[in-house]
Amino acid sequence: MDLNKIRHSLAHILAHAIQDLYPGTKFGIGPVIENGFYYDLDLPKSLIPEDLLKIEKRMRELIKQNIIFKKNLISKDSAKKIFKNQPYKLELLKEFYSGHRAPDKVSVYVSGEFTDFCKGNHINSTKEIPLDAFKLTKVAGAYWRGSEKNPMLTRIYGIAFSSKKELSEYLNLEAEAEKRDHRKLGEKLDLFSFQEIAPGAAFWHPKGMIIVKELEKWWRKKHEDSGYLETSTPIMVKKSLFEKSGHWEHYRKNIFTLEIEGETYALKPMNCPESTYIYSSRIRSYKDLPLKFSEIGRLFRNELSGTISGLFRVHQLTMDDAHIYLRENQIQSETKNLLKLVKDFYRMFGFKPEFKLATRPEDFMGSISLWKKAEKSLSLALKQSKIKYELKSKDGAFYGPKIDIYTKDSLKRSWQLATIQLDFQLPERFNLHYIDEKGKKRRPVIIHRAIFGSFERFIGVLLEHLAGSLPFWLAPEQIWIIPIAKRHQQYAKKIHLELKNHNLRIKIKSDQETVSKKIREGEIQKIPYLLVVGDEEIKNNGVRIRSKNKDLGLMNLGNFLEELKKIDKNIKE
Repeated sequence: MDLNKIRHSLAHILAHAIQDLYPGTKFGIGPVIENGFYYDLDLPKSLIPEDLLKIEKRMRELIKQNIIFKKNLISKDSAKKIFKNQPYKLELLKEFYSGHRAPDKVSVYVSGEFTDFCKGNHINSTKEIPLDAFKLTKVAGAYWRGSEKNPMLTRIYGIAFSSKKELSEYLNLEAEAEKRDHRKLGEKLDLFSFQEIAPGAAFWHPKGMIIVKELEKWWRKKHEDSGYLETSTPIMVKKSLFEKSGHWEHYRKNIFTLEIEGETYALKPMNCPESTYIYSSRIRSYKDLPLKFSEIGRLFRNELSGTISGLFRVHQLTMDDAHIYLRENQIQSETKNLLKLVKDFYRMFGFKPEFKLATRPEDFMGSISLWKKAEKSLSLALKQSKIKYELKSKDGAFYGPKIDIYTKDSLKRSWQLATIQLDFQLPERFNLHYIDEKGKKRRPVIIHRAIFGSFERFIGVLLEHLAGSLPFWLAPEQIWIIPIAKRHQQYAKKIHLELKNHNLRIKIKSDQETVSKKIREGEIQKIPYLLVVGDEEIKNNGVRIRSKNKDLGLMNLGNFLEELKKIDKNIKE
């Protein structure tokens, strides 16, 4: 069973059902996406979620008719006649079938009473579609061709699998993902919020800042141990910097600009061009290389408003960046070091990395020979590190190929976080050099890399992966002490003081509420340890411990501290 063919064919069946139910609809595109399909439509009326059931019903009626999918190759004039009342199809027809290199014939698929401009591939007949293994999931708005300058269309999403069981499993995971939505967790746990005055930028609350600072502290320690030198570069620079780097030509639509005293400035979307100025601020010797500059840099990217999504895609982000300046003969060893560093980072959070090599895109800069050299270097480093990887054809950065690192979370969703990019282009554009053993000027190479990807995205993924239950060392509040009665508060203060001396984030819950209510609140707030203290605990100089909704019983305070030290090496002796 070819699921992609089934999903693509279901997109056509969806459009056929829409044609039957809503005459006069103008059709956009209906591609296959991960786990399903969608179709963009210019409908004569607005849809509500309940309409999906009616559309699904009509789709099943069509599927039962065993409709044949037939590919026809027709002339451009014939295609214009077929789609004369379909402006979006005519626009695509003009784009794909114009110019001296355009194909002679236009590919269309006919399925029953519906004809679509399409290259394929499709199933032979709707009898291949399992009736109980697909579902329409949501209605959303989408600009035609992704541009805000174009009309807003209605996008209907659907999912499709090989069996009803697979569909049910997916829907269960989606329901769990809804519960774990980091935006809801951020609000419930008082970590961050989003406000209309600053779309696409997080307001970090005190508890959320503890997570950010702990990640930064751990990140800095790992980088210092690996020989990185931390830098910081300006947020706002003249646009001439990005003209020189090539970003103005290849990345202009994502750059925020400001006019100051008649000159155009840009909010930096990445750190790399400015890093070159630190490199070239003094003469560099071959003995200095590899030179590793790290930066926790605040960046700004002008994403389409419709793509902004919580911490996953933002206008303002914090990149855990680094730029390694090196000689060509150091590429293999440094790339292998980075691959090991990525594995170490991800292991800390229980993530297993997966690797993909992204090659030269259509919109690239520089010579093809340098691109081939760069792609070969990254491929060799992966092979020498005995890492299995997939190819992402034509998906590299415009200045160089890259290794993108993915991981699957606890709900089996795949996330791209880290990236390692090899760049021969910026050193050329900024005329960078070092002095070799013979006193001659040589051109360095740059490796760009980020491991978290961005702090925002990484925290969002981690929150959903762990359903908000962060590891002890990252938890904003690590321990709550819950005195049973007023007479136990003095002992609670004694415990608080002793634990506070060990660099622990701890709080006494002495509110006028029942113990059970305090425990319930602590579990909702994902507090790693709840220490209940009463007469028995005072008598035994101990605490009664609850963790992850379980009663772990009475434990001596000293023994409890020893257990904590096993899971967190930062605890002060």
